[in-house]
Amino acid sequence: MTLVDLLDRDLVIPRIRARRPADVIPELGGHLADHHPGVQRQDVVRVLREREQLGSTALGDGIAIPHAKLDAIDRTMACLGRSRRGIDFGAPDGKPTHLFFVLVAPPLSTGEHLKTLARISRLFRKPGFRERLLAAETGKGPGEGFRIDYGDREDDE
Repeated sequence: MTLVDLLDRDLVIPRIRARRPADVIPELGGHLADHHPGVQRQDVVRVLREREQLGSTALGDGIAIPHAKLDAIDRTMACLGRSRRGIDFGAPDGKPTHLFFVLVAPPLSTGEHLKTLARISRLFRKPGFRERLLAAETGKGPGEGFRIDYGDREDDE
């Protein structure tokens, strides 16, 4: 599974509005729910907040992967948000988080969920890939003009 399999243009937010950690989950979780008919915004935000309360999903190097499972869905959903200024999201390296990849999966998808998390983590840990995401051109709104190669390229290390 590549990022293209999980994301379409409308699920990429090149400039999130959140400035505080408490605002990141409602913005990105709400955006994700808004693009999946039948999925309730408050349910997505609730499960992501519950998971975040267990410990920060920030990995360091400017990356966070907020993730959770939700009974109301039957397939994995994802959203990508970028903060140019960065947000203190509790990263182990103490640096601001710039890239937020939100992943919400059905409850019985443990194997797929873990594989997807691992794949995303590996991809986002590649300096070349992170740099391209941070430098990508942006448009005026979600998914507009966020021009970046999402492919899982092995030459990004």
